Amino acid sequence: MLANISLDYYLRLERGRDRNPSQEVLESIARVLLLDEEHLAHLRSLTGQEPRSRPRPPRNEAPPAGTLSLLEALPQPAFIEDRSFDIVASNAKARALSPRLAEGRNQLEDIFLDPHEVPLYPDWDVVTGCLVAGVRQAAAHALDEPRLGELIAELIRKSPRFRELWGQHDVRSQRGAALRIDHPQVGEMTLHRERLAVTGTEGLTLVVLHADPSSDDADKLARLDSALVRTA
Repeated sequence: MLANISLDYYLRLERGRDRNPSQEVLESIARVLLLDEEHLAHLRSLTGQEPRSRPRPPRNEAPPAGTLSLLEALPQPAFIEDRSFDIVASNAKARALSPRLAEGRNQLEDIFLDPHEVPLYPDWDVVTGCLVAGVRQAAAHALDEPRLGELIAELIRKSPRFRELWGQHDVRSQRGAALRIDHPQVGEMTLHRERLAVTGTEGLTLVVLHADPSSDDADKLARLDSALVRTA
């Protein structure tokens, strides 16, 4: 017996012959498998016990004008991404940090398929692990999102690292975190990544990268900003 569930019923669930387990059954399985609340929420969403996200609006959904003005006014590198990790807008400071942080690029494709992106992240293994865990969490809440499904299928085919991580079934929501970057002009620095939902939109997020005040990292960001002004 597994958490008061018969082996026969558990096998039916595992093989997809029963697609409507009760909440009590899911919670029992979660307890036995030591799932945390985030993984349990993911499991519920897969079985339809939590509302699915509404279908995403067309990919050309524009951020609000006020958000775009804020993006340009920010003194830190910043960009706006959608639920498929497509960049829909970025400021010049973000593009100075990486030319791939530009409108029309996709972060999943770049970090897994573009060899020029790998040296930017000294902790590439950690970064990709966190990213794929976030992708799996996002995919469960955007089952009607064909763009994200297509990207996942493409990366499973083309990237051994993505395929390995996807097979681990780790689930983690995207949060603010410290990020080490090794920039070819100013060297290595640690930036904080903050993610802020853009209200009034379907799944757009403002991502801001900033350094601790008066730190060496802040000085390096300022030097990068100065270089940007000189070349403008």
